[in-house]
Amino acid sequence: MRKRILSLLLVPLLLSGCSTSATNETKSESSNVSTTERKTDVKTEKNQNVTSGSVKDMSNWTYTSGEEPVKVINNDQPTTIKAEDFTKAHIDYASLDSLNRTGTATAYLTKGNLGRSKSRTEQVWKPTGWHNEPVNVNGSRVIPQNRGHLIAYTMTFNLNDSGKEEQGHLGSINNPYNLFTQTAFSNQKTMTETEQMVRTALAQNKKVIYQVTPIFHGNDLMARGVWVQALSMDGTMKFNKYLWNVQSGMQFDYATGRSKSDSSFEVPGDDGQTQKANYGNNGYKKHHNYHHSSHHFQSYHHYRK
Repeated sequence: MRKRILSLLLVPLLLSGCSTSATNETKSESSNVSTTERKTDVKTEKNQNVTSGSVKDMSNWTYTSGEEPVKVINNDQPTTIKAEDFTKAHIDYASLDSLNRTGTATAYLTKGNLGRSKSRTEQVWKPTGWHNEPVNVNGSRVIPQNRGHLIAYTMTFNLNDSGKEEQGHLGSINNPYNLFTQTAFSNQKTMTETEQMVRTALAQNKKVIYQVTPIFHGNDLMARGVWVQALSMDGTMKFNKYLWNVQSGMQFDYATGRSKSDSSFEVPGDDGQTQKANYGNNGYKKHHNYHHSSHHFQSYHHYRK
């Protein structure tokens, strides 16, 4: 009788062990996926939290169709910036690397850096991975890429392209150290939402440290995502997020930046209407209060600090 009871107790443990093994095998298989092409019907938790993250870790992350476009890092507590008072606004831009890719930009900002201008320098710099040919998505002509600013143009007034104070300077619009190739959705939706939090704090006369890092895998020319962190000196505004550089209805080859239509590829919150509405026959124009852009293409220059 005792042997029979013991056997019955062991059955669920054995079954549980099989389940764990299967799960580990699935995780192992998932870790080998290196593109955005794998899809799943399981929706992840909105703005899923990741307890920690480094540039090295993030560079190996791979987006899955249906996953939320934003990861919250460390419960939104910044990990590589800290509250430290500063007397002068400035931006520390990284030099372009050997592939001409941008790196981390850390901005120390005040209300005096907010601005808008009707006269703007044309954007002619082509960041790495720039292949902005129109793609047909579900019968609509979509231009997939934007020139994304690490530090939003509207927060860089009175600072020159080296990040130093220069009264009257109209913002960092065509600065190679401040531009990377970004999907229309990532630039106009998720990035704009985080930037607005910084703009709001600055408008309230708060000092803010804002750090943005494009995340590249290996020698990829197009970033797979962008890591954004911000902290106001009074501690009332802070965030730490990873924004996927993705877009519904489209697959990107991050090694080159080229894209192709894929109507089955889904990014929650992206119905594609923003991209369609903001593209006319004469090129791309952003229709919101803070940015607009004209694209005039020139040859790709080797530009370094």
